[in-house]
Amino acid sequence: GVTFVSAGYRLAPQHVFPAGVDDCVLAVDWVRRNIAALGGDPRQLFIGGHSAGGHYATLLAVDDVWLRNIGTPRSVVRGCLPISAVFEFGAGSGLSMRPRFLGADADSDTRASPLLHLNGVPPAFLVAYGTRDFPHLIAQGARFAAALRKLGVEVDELPLAERTHFTASYAGGETEGPWVPDALAFMAKHRR
Repeated sequence: GVTFVSAGYRLAPQHVFPAGVDDCVLAVDWVRRNIAALGGDPRQLFIGGHSAGGHYATLLAVDDVWLRNIGTPRSVVRGCLPISAVFEFGAGSGLSMRPRFLGADADSDTRASPLLHLNGVPPAFLVAYGTRDFPHLIAQGARFAAALRKLGVEVDELPLAERTHFTASYAGGETEGPWVPDALAFMAKHRR
């Protein structure tokens, strides 16, 4: 009952923020406009990804400016399912160095931080991370989930037992693994 669409985006160092997120905006809009022809329902869009993909999906889900800039309402996103995503950059984020995809513009730290752009009421979230993930990502995931709850957003946290940052990504494709059953239940719960 799920139509899965995978979208790529431009990568650093050749392309810096916001090039990758702009590509994701166009992908969500394309899916919204074309999924019905492929047997999907444009009213049931859930977005997510692992690591940078989870970061971009989160940014689109919490900050309505990205989709609104191309005339697509944020309400097309029913839920967001990031795995091992970054939710905050800059001082206090726990990152040991500034990621190169942010480029030279110091304002990118703020613009790229989903935790700093919680506007309106975002959709429901399933926030997953490995229990052996990078420590700053575990802490950021917990802070982000708490911030969403303060807004009244429904949030499920899913610590993936014994998964590292890298093996957490595999959970997204393991039918009987620790993520897929929860993701399917989450989507079923938040359908229109």
